[in-house]
Amino acid sequence: MAPQHGTTPNRQKSPARLAISSRNYSSWCLRGFLLARLSGIDFVVEPAAANDPQARAELLMRTSSILLPCLIDGDVTVWDTLAIAEYLNETYPKAAMLPDDPISRARCRSISGEMHSGFAALRASLPMNIRANRPSFTVWSGAQADIDRITTIWRDCFTASPGPYLFGPRPCIADAMFAPVASRFQTYDVPLDPVCTSYVRTIFAWPDMVEWIAEAETEADTITELDLEF
Repeated sequence: MAPQHGTTPNRQKSPARLAISSRNYSSWCLRGFLLARLSGIDFVVEPAAANDPQARAELLMRTSSILLPCLIDGDVTVWDTLAIAEYLNETYPKAAMLPDDPISRARCRSISGEMHSGFAALRASLPMNIRANRPSFTVWSGAQADIDRITTIWRDCFTASPGPYLFGPRPCIADAMFAPVASRFQTYDVPLDPVCTSYVRTIFAWPDMVEWIAEAETEADTITELDLEF
């Protein structure tokens, strides 16, 4: 008999494993962690070795494929954050990782996909670095266009939603996708309007984000190229 929707075949009793590269530098791994927490899955985090060449290449954007984070749940292995999001949403439907309303759900998927595939200038110019602080950082036009688009998305969401998260009182997949952007905005001292400033504060108060940041602050590994002042 085929497995029913919302179940995983051959589920092991041991916790799932989330393989990550870096808490301080990896925006993708932060997304994977927040998505796993949203689902309620029982999991442990497994950081890659400091000298792992694949992990380092991904962090420096020197690889065409992003393989971390990777969720190993029994006999299921899922990488790519959108794939992880959809897998967890299907496997744990009671977690309500997407909005209930069909229109909001479609918009949530749309902006999550846009974050996943776009904003290359922002990624290159303002790499995630939780421990860093770059006051009065100069943002060039390409990255500024990305910032303008992201803040427009946020304001549009709050026009339709009372907040404090993008689609209501609790976080969803879209908030996990945009959480690293909030970190970037704080690291690089990006000026924001009151609505977007309030949302950044909400993301930084999210308990799972607080936990991730605390771990990032004590992470021993450093990547010189990402810590340079530029």
